[in-house]
Amino acid sequence: MADAPTVTEQHTTDAVRRHDPDARGFASDNYAGAHPEVLAALALANGGHQIAYGEDQYTAHLQQLFRRHFGPRAEAFPVFNGTGANVTALQAVTKRWGAVICAATAHINVDECGAPERIGGLKLLPVATPDGKLTPELIDTEAWGFDDEHRAQPQVVSIAQTTELGTCYTPDEMRAIAERAHERGMVVHVDGARLSNAAATLGVPLAEFTTDAGVDIVTFGGTKNGLVFGECIVVLDPDRVPTMTMKYLRKLSMQLASKMRFVSVQFEALLAGDLWLRNARHANAMATRLAAAVSGIDGVTVVRPVQANAVFATLPSEVTERLRKRYRFYTWNEATGEVRWMCAFDTTEADVDAFAAAVAEEMAAR
Repeated sequence: MADAPTVTEQHTTDAVRRHDPDARGFASDNYAGAHPEVLAALALANGGHQIAYGEDQYTAHLQQLFRRHFGPRAEAFPVFNGTGANVTALQAVTKRWGAVICAATAHINVDECGAPERIGGLKLLPVATPDGKLTPELIDTEAWGFDDEHRAQPQVVSIAQTTELGTCYTPDEMRAIAERAHERGMVVHVDGARLSNAAATLGVPLAEFTTDAGVDIVTFGGTKNGLVFGECIVVLDPDRVPTMTMKYLRKLSMQLASKMRFVSVQFEALLAGDLWLRNARHANAMATRLAAAVSGIDGVTVVRPVQANAVFATLPSEVTERLRKRYRFYTWNEATGEVRWMCAFDTTEADVDAFAAAVAEEMAAR
């Protein structure tokens, strides 16, 4: 019988590269590949046997890293993906008759195929906002009917940081929301798919606008910031969300990875140093560069403030159609012609300049 291969041996593969590694798009930061430091971490964690289902050494060490960033009481629960993270986190802080107040544009309301309601079994109470951000006053429009058995009970306020419209809550805004929610007996959940981008924008530590602001539970994004896969539910107040609740809910929600070391080690690569912040700062800077480049093109209007790694603009529909044949991106609002352009950790200045030049060419060719 042949000896088992070791991690130091070089092996070929029957897999074939099926994409152009030089291709770039501006549709989503999910389109980007994995950061080389993350891939190196995955190779480092390979080889040998580690206990499955989160009892490995990498997941144990991960707790120290998250506590460094979110405070000494933080508890981290790695999961597979963002929708699973949000649904599991919201289940953990609601009863069966619970409801969640969120912005109408929130990812949990618009882009998760009804999973919070169908899989999580909870009711969403969406609130219209001008910029994707909730305020205490907007929360009050749905924070009513407590003890009314005919109405799903508002139990959670869920906010996205950054929002789906690319806007960013300040620490004071987060604190005001948490205070209002807690006054009403509600818990605060943050969909932090782009939490690192928010920290880069604000220039403050992660804890300052989460734990210190009164947030109770966070879904911390990794995939949009250089990971191959994986997100993390971070319980900031264990008094509100007991460990055993998360332990069983994660498994019940099909979010318990058997080989969890490969999720955890990616977060170690992200959080042990400043990779999380470097990646986010770069993506944000590229969006700022893109907004500046297209703002000088006649007929193109940047319609929202660029506070992270998203640029929202309007341009003629025929230009959008032609431009999309050269670069992938999404139309945000068909009625107004608003489109969304996202930058990622691997977007280069040359990528931005080439795309801006393509926009100018297509506008000139109208």
